Amino acid sequence: MTGSLWVEPVGGLIVARVRGQPTEALLCECQDRVIQIARDTPEAAIHKVLYDALEMESPPVDVPLAQRQLDEALGSLRLRRAIVVPNTRLAYLARLAFGEGDYRVFYNDIAAAVSWLSHSPE
Repeated sequence: MTGSLWVEPVGGLIVARVRGQPTEALLCECQDRVIQIARDTPEAAIHKVLYDALEMESPPVDVPLAQRQLDEALGSLRLRRAIVVPNTRLAYLARLAFGEGDYRVFYNDIAAAVSWLSHSPE
């Protein structure tokens, strides 16, 4: 199944839902949408992003590495991210993708991810 994407602001969060098999182009589109929403809300010092990957299939390793390259282009934009995954393989790939960024991986627990983002410092 080819990947699909949904990115919208929900309350104080930016929610990005990825389904199916993501590609580098899909990740680039996701990043572009997240950045656009973040720039449309300049009052937040740190933008909180929830990545829902519960219905995502494992991509080849070059796809998460492309995310790391996208993050290098963020500049001064600060993102605090919670990534919700269904298994250890996607958790590992998420860690490859986001490297040393301000993020945390959650296993099947959207509520805990939202709580972590909601209680994080501004």
